[in-house]
Amino acid sequence: MKKITIATRGSGLALWQSNWVKSQIELHNEGVEVELMIMKTQGDIILDVPLAKVGGKGLFVKELETAMLEGRADIAVHSMKDVPTELPDGLFLASICEREDPRDAFVSTTVDSFAALPQGARIGTSSLRRQAQLLNRRPDLEILPLRGNVGTRLRKLTDEKLDAIILATAGLKRLDRADAITEYMSVEDSLPAVAQGAVGIEARVDDIETLSIIDFLDHDETRVAVEAERAFLARLEGGCQVPIAAHATLNEGKLTLTGLVGAIDGTKIFKEIRSASQCDRTSLGVGLAETLLNQGAGEILKEAYGS
Repeated sequence: MKKITIATRGSGLALWQSNWVKSQIELHNEGVEVELMIMKTQGDIILDVPLAKVGGKGLFVKELETAMLEGRADIAVHSMKDVPTELPDGLFLASICEREDPRDAFVSTTVDSFAALPQGARIGTSSLRRQAQLLNRRPDLEILPLRGNVGTRLRKLTDEKLDAIILATAGLKRLDRADAITEYMSVEDSLPAVAQGAVGIEARVDDIETLSIIDFLDHDETRVAVEAERAFLARLEGGCQVPIAAHATLNEGKLTLTGLVGAIDGTKIFKEIRSASQCDRTSLGVGLAETLLNQGAGEILKEAYGS
């Protein structure tokens, strides 16, 4: 019997994603057994400091990648928005699964919409991307840091007497907590993080047998959109230290990409929309990034990275 070991984080959402991949592999491949190797990453250990101050995206994947490179695990399952644009030699994104709802979710127990927030309302989020867009619309808001898993963040809404928190819709839906959502935020009002809502499977380039087993999980439309968004991010050399957002949609071969770079305090937002053939997804992402850089987004990036 062929056995596949999945390296995964231990959060509720990470385990849901990995167990879903496990069930799909076993369902489609008779005689294949899948087990989970649950690991703690630096991102799981450092919970009292904003991600932007401790290294950003790679914090959630490095330990899982090491397990694959050392042969202790065959694949790793990630939330794609946590995956850096550069991967270690020998590893690649073998499958990008069909995307869940990419929108942000507004969660409140005191008001029924973002528009109804009172002056000076206290909003919980550790996402600089969300912070920039929220403050651009409502400079009066007080943004407070919010780390931890989905359950922890929902508890902090009441424990810390916040007026609202902003979470990813995909995570709430996957954990059967969509009932907590007060309002779905449109992508026009809150442009999602790059690859938000998509699950990726990272594997070794030379592990041909495992790749043949998981190939069916790759979703063409999602991969096209996510690769365009990641090309945009890669050109900006972006991480968690600066508000960057991107969202792509595919319609009859036409790929439309919206990209955003913003100042953390919301005073400046650079945002554009471009379209191209799905075959040109990488050049679309790179070109849109260069458009924003030429408009002045480069100054925001320099300031954010201290260069």
